[in-house]
Amino acid sequence: MIDFFVSIGSFIITPLYWITSVVLVGFHNLLSNVMDPAGGASWALSIVGLTLVIRAALIPLFVKQIKSSRNMQLLQPRVKELQNKYKHDRERLAQETMKLYKDTGTNPFASCLPILLQMPIFLALFRLLNEAANGRPKGILSQEQATQFGEATLFGGRIADTFLRADGDVTVMLLAAVLVVAMTATTFLTQRQLMSKNMPADAMTGPYAQQQKMLLYILPLVFAVGGVAFPIGVLLYWTTSNLWTMAQQFYVIRRNPAPGTPAAKAKADRDAAKAARKGIAPGAAGTAAGEVATAVEEAPRPARVQPKKAPRSQRKSGGGKKK
Repeated sequence: MIDFFVSIGSFIITPLYWITSVVLVGFHNLLSNVMDPAGGASWALSIVGLTLVIRAALIPLFVKQIKSSRNMQLLQPRVKELQNKYKHDRERLAQETMKLYKDTGTNPFASCLPILLQMPIFLALFRLLNEAANGRPKGILSQEQATQFGEATLFGGRIADTFLRADGDVTVMLLAAVLVVAMTATTFLTQRQLMSKNMPADAMTGPYAQQQKMLLYILPLVFAVGGVAFPIGVLLYWTTSNLWTMAQQFYVIRRNPAPGTPAAKAKADRDAAKAARKGIAPGAAGTAAGEVATAVEEAPRPARVQPKKAPRSQRKSGGGKKK
């Protein structure tokens, strides 16, 4: 049975070795034109490039995640109504809640998709680094590239080393600790950004808010505990991914905030200030456009002119068929 699960895992992870190594080596070959191929900087930037490619590919899922999260927030008043109505019937409450989510096209688990889909890539990079550190290439890495990758150093510490396997090397331990703190802090700040800026007041006390509050503290704790066993290169990958998420989330919340949230109020204030600078009253442009449209709709249409009927005598004399 164990061999069966090992085979399944190998079947899934092996293609990811190739995908990860193709992107990684592609960036490394590009950077090698201007940097030392064996240097840690070229491999570290290649990991950053790999992260950016993966996160760019996940943009559609991120948009779906934001929409689902926004719907979950806006549905909280209706969820509370269901809770009050079926508070003595948990089974019926669960059924009605899931029906509400289905009818509104909301997936309560969509917020986990980007993280779940990144985990296989995360594990593939983890294994890629470990194998390279032992001189065993994976994917399209050549033996020379695997050796370079495994021995590459960043700020004096090997990117394949971990905090727990530093063997007393203070440089490795310090670099790993800094990246673990950075990874934990960015995870916390990303979740807090969503809760503090893009959640309405009436959604802050519902079950969804409680779930978000738990994740706010549990996820950083999990990463902090597990991070001491991650190679420096993997910590760099995850920290870069978190920074991408923060920037992407900031852009989406700023441009398209959920109604009734602090972000929505801030956007309304910015729009009003922008209109004031241009000397336009807020909503004036929309009102003017509406008035024009109404005027067009209400304008009298020209009467259709019907052709005059010829007199009967004229029809008899000239209206016959041509011979």
